Amino acid sequence: MNQAQAHLPTLLATLAPAVRPGRYVFVTSDGGRGVDDALASVVEEEGLSLLLRQDDADALGLDYDYVAGWITLTVHSTLDAVGLTAAVSGALAGSGISCNVIAGRHHDHLLVPLHRVDDALAVLVSLSLG
Repeated sequence: MNQAQAHLPTLLATLAPAVRPGRYVFVTSDGGRGVDDALASVVEEEGLSLLLRQDDADALGLDYDYVAGWITLTVHSTLDAVGLTAAVSGALAGSGISCNVIAGRHHDHLLVPLHRVDDALAVLVSLSLG
Protein backbone atom coordinates (compact mmCIF):
# COMPACT_ATOMS: atom_id res chain seq x y z
CA MET A 1 0.00 0.00 0.00
CA ASN A 2 1.24 3.51 -0.76
CA GLN A 3 2.26 5.75 2.09
CA ALA A 4 -0.41 8.24 3.15
CA GLN A 5 0.08 11.76 1.84
CA ALA A 6 -0.73 15.09 3.50
CA HIS A 7 1.10 17.48 1.14
CA LEU A 8 -1.60 19.16 -0.97
CA PRO A 9 0.40 19.55 -4.22
CA THR A 10 1.32 15.84 -4.05
CA LEU A 11 -2.29 14.87 -3.30
CA LEU A 12 -3.60 16.88 -6.24
CA ALA A 13 -0.96 15.55 -8.63
CA THR A 14 -1.79 11.96 -7.69
CA LEU A 15 -5.60 12.06 -7.25
CA ALA A 16 -6.08 9.11 -9.63
CA PRO A 17 -9.90 9.32 -9.62
CA ALA A 18 -11.71 6.07 -10.36
CA VAL A 19 -15.41 5.55 -11.01
CA ARG A 20 -17.12 2.85 -8.98
CA PRO A 21 -19.76 1.32 -11.27
CA GLY A 22 -23.37 1.62 -10.22
CA ARG A 23 -26.08 3.99 -9.05
CA TYR A 24 -26.11 5.15 -5.43
CA VAL A 25 -28.68 6.86 -3.22
CA PHE A 26 -28.96 8.33 0.26
CA VAL A 27 -31.86 7.18 2.42
CA THR A 28 -32.99 7.72 5.98
CA SER A 29 -33.55 4.57 8.01
CA ASP A 30 -35.03 3.86 11.41
CA GLY A 31 -32.06 1.57 12.02
CA GLY A 32 -33.80 -1.45 10.52
CA ARG A 33 -34.29 -1.59 6.77
CA GLY A 34 -31.17 -0.96 4.74
CA VAL A 35 -28.60 -1.19 7.51
CA ASP A 36 -27.25 -4.54 6.31
CA ASP A 37 -26.88 -3.16 2.76
CA ALA A 38 -25.30 0.18 3.76
CA LEU A 39 -22.07 1.18 2.08
CA ALA A 40 -21.72 4.14 4.46
CA SER A 41 -23.76 5.61 7.29
CA VAL A 42 -24.06 8.78 9.34
CA VAL A 43 -26.12 9.26 12.50
CA GLU A 44 -28.15 12.47 12.25
CA GLU A 45 -30.89 13.98 14.40
CA GLU A 46 -33.43 13.11 11.69
CA GLY A 47 -32.42 9.46 11.64
CA LEU A 48 -29.75 7.17 10.29
CA SER A 49 -28.54 8.29 6.85
CA LEU A 50 -27.42 5.38 4.69
CA LEU A 51 -25.68 5.25 1.36
CA LEU A 52 -27.09 2.32 -0.62
CA ARG A 53 -27.04 0.96 -4.12
CA GLN A 54 -30.18 2.21 -5.82
CA ASP A 55 -31.33 -1.35 -6.52
CA ASP A 56 -31.09 -2.21 -2.82
CA ALA A 57 -33.06 0.88 -1.80
CA ASP A 58 -35.73 0.09 -4.39
CA ALA A 59 -35.99 -3.54 -3.22
CA LEU A 60 -36.46 -2.34 0.36
CA GLY A 61 -39.00 0.34 -0.60
CA LEU A 62 -36.85 3.15 0.80
CA ASP A 63 -37.38 6.70 -0.46
CA TYR A 64 -34.62 8.82 -1.97
CA ASP A 65 -34.44 11.94 -4.09
CA TYR A 66 -30.88 11.95 -5.43
CA VAL A 67 -29.18 9.37 -7.64
CA ALA A 68 -25.41 9.60 -7.66
CA GLY A 69 -22.36 8.18 -9.29
CA TRP A 70 -19.38 7.34 -7.09
CA ILE A 71 -15.83 8.50 -7.74
CA THR A 72 -12.99 7.43 -5.46
CA LEU A 73 -9.83 9.48 -5.22
CA THR A 74 -7.41 6.58 -5.08
CA VAL A 75 -4.56 8.66 -3.67
CA HIS A 76 -3.98 7.61 -0.04
CA SER A 77 -4.62 10.83 1.88
CA THR A 78 -4.04 11.29 5.59
CA LEU A 79 -7.02 12.17 7.73
CA ASP A 80 -5.35 15.44 8.72
CA ALA A 81 -4.47 16.57 5.19
CA VAL A 82 -5.43 20.21 4.68
CA GLY A 83 -7.13 21.52 1.56
CA LEU A 84 -7.91 18.41 -0.48
CA THR A 85 -11.67 18.51 0.05
CA ALA A 86 -11.73 22.26 -0.60
CA ALA A 87 -9.69 21.98 -3.80
CA VAL A 88 -11.76 19.10 -5.19
CA SER A 89 -15.17 20.47 -4.25
CA GLY A 90 -14.15 23.95 -5.45
CA ALA A 91 -13.08 22.64 -8.85
CA LEU A 92 -16.33 20.70 -9.21
CA ALA A 93 -18.40 23.68 -8.04
CA GLY A 94 -16.65 25.81 -10.64
CA SER A 95 -18.10 23.46 -13.25
CA GLY A 96 -21.55 23.47 -11.69
CA ILE A 97 -21.25 19.93 -10.30
CA SER A 98 -22.55 19.19 -6.82
CA CYS A 99 -20.47 16.87 -4.69
CA ASN A 100 -21.08 14.98 -1.48
CA VAL A 101 -17.79 13.86 0.07
CA ILE A 102 -17.34 10.83 2.29
CA ALA A 103 -13.89 10.49 3.78
CA GLY A 104 -12.68 7.03 4.58
CA ARG A 105 -9.51 6.20 6.45
CA HIS A 106 -7.52 5.83 3.23
CA HIS A 107 -9.44 7.61 0.47
CA ASP A 108 -11.99 10.30 -0.22
CA HIS A 109 -15.15 9.29 -2.03
CA LEU A 110 -17.24 11.69 -4.09
CA LEU A 111 -20.93 11.23 -4.81
CA VAL A 112 -21.88 13.38 -7.79
CA PRO A 113 -25.08 13.54 -9.85
CA LEU A 114 -25.20 10.39 -11.94
CA HIS A 115 -25.57 12.29 -15.21
CA ARG A 116 -22.43 14.37 -14.41
CA VAL A 117 -19.99 11.55 -13.56
CA ASP A 118 -18.03 11.88 -16.80
CA ASP A 119 -17.89 15.67 -16.43
CA ALA A 120 -16.71 15.34 -12.82
CA LEU A 121 -14.04 12.85 -13.83
CA ALA A 122 -12.76 15.26 -16.49
CA VAL A 123 -12.60 18.10 -13.95
CA LEU A 124 -10.67 15.91 -11.50
CA VAL A 125 -8.20 14.75 -14.14
CA SER A 126 -7.66 18.37 -15.17
CA LEU A 127 -7.13 19.38 -11.53
CA SER A 128 -4.59 16.59 -11.15
CA LEU A 129 -2.67 17.72 -14.22
CA GLY A 130 -2.46 21.24 -12.79
